[in-house]
Amino acid sequence: MVRNMFRQSAELRVFWRKLKAFVKTLSLQRQMMENLIIAKARQDALQRKMEDRRLRLQEEANRRFAASGAMTPEEREQRILYTNVLEYEQDHDWPKQWKAKMKKNPDVSLVSNLVSYLLSRSDHPVVKLLRKHQYRVYNRLYPIVSKGLPKSPAMPLRPCHSIHNPLHPDTPKRPVRTACSTQSVKSFSTDLISPSRSHNLTPKYEEEEAEDPSEQGTMDRENSFEDLEQFVTQMDWVPPPSSTDDTASDSDLVCDFSVPLERDESHVQELEKRAVKEHLKAVVKDIHIAIDQLLSLCLLSFECLNTASFKDLCLASIEEAFFTPLWSALVALFRKVYVEREQAYETSVKLYSDASPRDIGIPLKLFPQNTGSPQGSYPYGSAIQELKLLIHDRCPQRKLECIVRTLRLICACAEDYRCLHEGDTTPKTAAIGADDLLPILSYVALRCQCPQLVSECAALEEFIHEGYLIGEEGYCLTSMQSALAYVESLHTGVAQLPVGKLI
Repeated sequence: MVRNMFRQSAELRVFWRKLKAFVKTLSLQRQMMENLIIAKARQDALQRKMEDRRLRLQEEANRRFAASGAMTPEEREQRILYTNVLEYEQDHDWPKQWKAKMKKNPDVSLVSNLVSYLLSRSDHPVVKLLRKHQYRVYNRLYPIVSKGLPKSPAMPLRPCHSIHNPLHPDTPKRPVRTACSTQSVKSFSTDLISPSRSHNLTPKYEEEEAEDPSEQGTMDRENSFEDLEQFVTQMDWVPPPSSTDDTASDSDLVCDFSVPLERDESHVQELEKRAVKEHLKAVVKDIHIAIDQLLSLCLLSFECLNTASFKDLCLASIEEAFFTPLWSALVALFRKVYVEREQAYETSVKLYSDASPRDIGIPLKLFPQNTGSPQGSYPYGSAIQELKLLIHDRCPQRKLECIVRTLRLICACAEDYRCLHEGDTTPKTAAIGADDLLPILSYVALRCQCPQLVSECAALEEFIHEGYLIGEEGYCLTSMQSALAYVESLHTGVAQLPVGKLI
């Protein structure tokens, strides 16, 4: 009996331990369920709070863009972008701090620092919009400029940024690209313009974060920019020789049935030129729309910048950030369109590279008569060297400033030459006028020996803001274009030069 009591007592202890473990398990499960319910309630509250904030910001954007009639797609997109800016300012403090600084001290230097800091924030809606437009333009440029150069029977010259004379016969030829490099270009081009990349550039910034260039494809696109820059250096060539003896002998060997084929080829080439010109017009239009949207969103983000002087500074910073990675590909497309003008420039350089300032029409008092200068130097050398630097800039505004500096150097050199000629070191009036400036600038453009200037100036005319084309900058750009047109016409005989100066 005692044994049965001990056995029952042991069974009771085991049962009690199991019961306690079960009760403890039920308690843990109850606490877990309560925690889940609390977390779910907090999540719902947070979602409601975020939705309320989104609706509140959306209403504020609707009041900002309220219109009497139906909104256009551009206005709807701008409203969405402004809503994203408001949401960003709710989560970050630095926009409020910069606005307070600008309200306290609206200085020009502070404006430049603000825009620079804004463009350095990759998560800001303005920068996301900038990247979206850059990739969209680049995807339109790359398939065109990466196809290669047109066939030319002439030997290629040196790149336009070289300091050597391209007309000397001992100039080494540029190495031809290997098949491996060509294959890499084609493979990258296929990957870059694939629908998965080009179609994912939507206004939804959640999707854009997945396509952020800092996370995907940065190295590939940087390599593509370098590849395009190498491609651009091969775009200088000499036009076909003017002699007709060889062409006449070759035409005698052509059979009659080849005439229709040549006509078809010329027709195809004409259609290609027309298509490239239309493509360039479309790209230029897209760039203007992109710049306008970026400036508008930037001014919406910081209303303190919406003044005349501050808006120009903001526009200059946006253009520099936008054009810097795209300019090599963009100018390559311009050079495809203006290839005939560049060839005319090359022909004139080949024929008149040794022409003196007097042959161009510069008055005797505006260039040195004695040849006591060091060997290899020539009049207006500082202006020529300054103009050669234009192709190294990647922003239209900086290129325009380079042209302005070139004309100022021309005026300074002309003043020095006039004082040297007259023996008077105290100038009383301006050394040159508009009639003397164009021949000097034509001489500088001729001695520069850079055919890319033709396309560069054409691009500047498209992208320079209208406000800059009214004052000194516009006058300098117009004068440069007139000088280039004069150099292009030298080989045609329209602009007469002494025959003895032909090479």
